[in-house]
Amino acid sequence: MATMRGLAPGELSRVRDRLVDFAGEMLLSLARKDQRRWGEVYLRGLMLDGRRKSIEPMAARLEDGDEQCLQQFVNQSPWRWEPVLRRLAVRMSGEIVPEAWVLDDTGFPKFGKHSVGVARQYCGALGKVGNCQIGVSVSGVTAQASCPLNWRLFLAEEWDDDPRRVACRVPDDVRHEPKWKLGLSMIDELRGWGLVPPVVLGDAAYGDITDFRLGLEDREISYVLDVKGSTSALAEDALRERPAYAGTGRPPAARYRRPFSSLAELALAAGAGAAEEVCWREGTRGAMSSRFLALRVRPANIKLRRADPDGELPIRWLLAEWPADKDAPTDYWLSNLPANTPIERLVGLAKLRWRIEQDYRELKDALGLDHFEGRSWPGWHHHVTLVSIAHGFLTSERLHRPPLRAAA
Repeated sequence: MATMRGLAPGELSRVRDRLVDFAGEMLLSLARKDQRRWGEVYLRGLMLDGRRKSIEPMAARLEDGDEQCLQQFVNQSPWRWEPVLRRLAVRMSGEIVPEAWVLDDTGFPKFGKHSVGVARQYCGALGKVGNCQIGVSVSGVTAQASCPLNWRLFLAEEWDDDPRRVACRVPDDVRHEPKWKLGLSMIDELRGWGLVPPVVLGDAAYGDITDFRLGLEDREISYVLDVKGSTSALAEDALRERPAYAGTGRPPAARYRRPFSSLAELALAAGAGAAEEVCWREGTRGAMSSRFLALRVRPANIKLRRADPDGELPIRWLLAEWPADKDAPTDYWLSNLPANTPIERLVGLAKLRWRIEQDYRELKDALGLDHFEGRSWPGWHHHVTLVSIAHGFLTSERLHRPPLRAAA
């Protein structure tokens, strides 16, 4: 699969007419013609090859670039980004036909403390705690293509009463919310735009959150989520038992016998012999495969037990990757897909999350996702929206115009 990169001037010139049409469709909600024009110029700046995609160097590279006008358009102009993202999400969902939505987040390292949302927090781009912003995204993905559909900027709790809010133009009603809640909010917004959620994927930072899984289930959305092996669980055949009644007081309620097990212990109890070889896709070096086992289990932490204290714990899929050269499984997933789901589908979806890592690399390296130097709440959202449009356009070109694959 070709990796997206910036376009040379000649390559950009060849696709410019199509880009103008694409940008015109995406930016139709912008009130003024000059806003739509500068939006198209900014998109060309993002796609044109160059080391930095902040406004000053982009303006210098473009024949019609104007630094002051681009600054005004991105940082000061009050246009709403939500209708723009809606058009992009609807258009690209029709082109890609996503097999899944991937929820994830990525860090934007910063040197100063004045950019909106910046805080000392774990940054995946740095691999450690550092000064950064964090963006949370939902992307539509297949094994062949993907595109960001929605974004939220994560605000650490320190920003709730921080005087920087005024200078950064953070709306009064925006407060700290955990990343998984931002994810549910984006999913709800996408549904409000008329999109039907496919299976939701996410790493253990989301999968280990019981409230997030319950939130998806309340919305009747399927998921395959990474979890830790230490997650509390019971075997499928575990049932509640009612202790004998002593004859005085309230009769005891039925409950599950302790001790509870864990996903790792249940997988080990099934044994390596229960694992089977599954190939999930063809890679550049041949078939990508490993050994997996799929078990029906009852996730059993205290929030799940309290969610329906008078009922049985629901049965879910445990998928575990158990390579032939390992003494125990290395990775675990929980899923609420139907009981008759083939293991091949579970594995294919579990492994589809790799797309988001490639997307973040392309969004940053080729399109300057993390090159924005503005400090405001609107500016950050304008920038990530325009980067997503650029990514969507190049993805569309890559899908429908094979000669451009070497360029995109």
